[in-house]
Amino acid sequence: MKPSTAAWRTASRSTENGGNCVQLASVGDLISIRDSKDPGGPVVAMKRDDFQRFAEVLKSI
Repeated sequence: MKPSTAAWRTASRSTENGGNCVQLASVGDLISIRDSKDPGGPVVAMKRDDFQRFAEVLKSI
């Protein structure tokens, strides 16, 4: 599945007032991340285990 056809969802901590919005999608065995304000822009993709570690680090900051 290509990121452009993925079912994107907005992170629960994102605001609806045009703030810092991140969207996530499950694409095969990867988690893809993009900026909701630029859906056609760059996408970061990482393996699920790597994403879990990435999220844990962000939560600890």
